[in-house]
Amino acid sequence: MRRFLPLAALALAMSTPVLADSLMPAAKYADEQLADPGQEKQAKALMETIRCLVCQGQSIADSNAEMAGDMRALIRTRIEAGEKPEAIRAWLIERYGDWVSFKPPLDGLTWPLYVLPVLFLGLGLWIVSGRLKRRRKG
Repeated sequence: MRRFLPLAALALAMSTPVLADSLMPAAKYADEQLADPGQEKQAKALMETIRCLVCQGQSIADSNAEMAGDMRALIRTRIEAGEKPEAIRAWLIERYGDWVSFKPPLDGLTWPLYVLPVLFLGLGLWIVSGRLKRRRKG
């Protein structure tokens, strides 16, 4: 019996990811488009700007995560009910924080996201120009 204990532990450890997947069916609008093409276009545009909370590097439009499907369904349901995309974005940001948006607002916490790339680009150009000047002199 003791010699099977490590094998049983290994089998249990390898089977847990399979058990982590939900057995619930997907939400109605997770993978189903709205009947109105105009509303679907609005929903799709909003989904492209919302970050998947599970995948983190993908938008919810591109993610296969269940939570992304739930968020797509939520956006489509609210747009179908007549809510504006900016109101839905504001609600998602209020609920999940600025991080959920690929376009965070410019404020006291997010200013480095906008300023640092420009500063690093300027620093890089300054270094390259200095090296080119030294190369020409030498």
